[in-house]
Amino acid sequence: MAFEIKDKVVLVTGANRGIGKAILEEALHRGASKVYAAVRNIDSAVELVKKHGDRVVPVRVDLEDPASISAAADVAKDVDVVVNNAGVLKVKNALESDAVDTLKFEMDVNVYGLMRIAQAFAPVLKSNGGGALVQLNSVASVKTFSEFATYCASKSASYSITQGLRDSLKEQGTHVVSVHPGPIDTDMGHNAGFEEGAASPTLVATAIFDAIVNDHFHAWPDPMAQQIGEAYQSFATNVVEADMQESVS
Repeated sequence: MAFEIKDKVVLVTGANRGIGKAILEEALHRGASKVYAAVRNIDSAVELVKKHGDRVVPVRVDLEDPASISAAADVAKDVDVVVNNAGVLKVKNALESDAVDTLKFEMDVNVYGLMRIAQAFAPVLKSNGGGALVQLNSVASVKTFSEFATYCASKSASYSITQGLRDSLKEQGTHVVSVHPGPIDTDMGHNAGFEEGAASPTLVATAIFDAIVNDHFHAWPDPMAQQIGEAYQSFATNVVEADMQESVS
């Protein structure tokens, strides 16, 4: 079931900058008692600790390193909400000579990383009453842009896994949220050439916790995302979110 963030414990991957930092700060603003800043380099969270004190607890998580994820789950045994925000993006179309290697890298982080997070933290969330698991997908999950073809493929796959997690975790009472931002004003966005028209990371953070509170599966945070979400809504409601049972003919 949906719930308020006040007095809850949250973990955010990639919490040291960009969207992750906005999510961490929004969680604290809404009264979270603690936020685990899950980052590849613990030193990158020093400023967050200076600003927020012991309400921020750095923990090492590298989505390419399963051992780091398992260790973090052992530390964050009190977590109620896990937000898997960390991801990678390379500007690469499908015809470039290194596109296959790029896709392998993006799949390892954006898809297998999600699966590693879910497998490690699902038992923790269950033991704490269910809670919520949030995955940062993208508008690229449902619409491919040719110059980012490999990234789009990885995000489409992560969206597919997120849908499966929604059904798999329902029985233990874990609410799953799939977040689909458009271009966002972050370092990753700038590196991909998204400076013009990029939306604030705070829109993503707000949309995430609103979706948790309102028991929504999809979140479309920014103007571009909302435009795509409106066009996609009928399929999302009637197919993706419908309780469809597998049939055997």
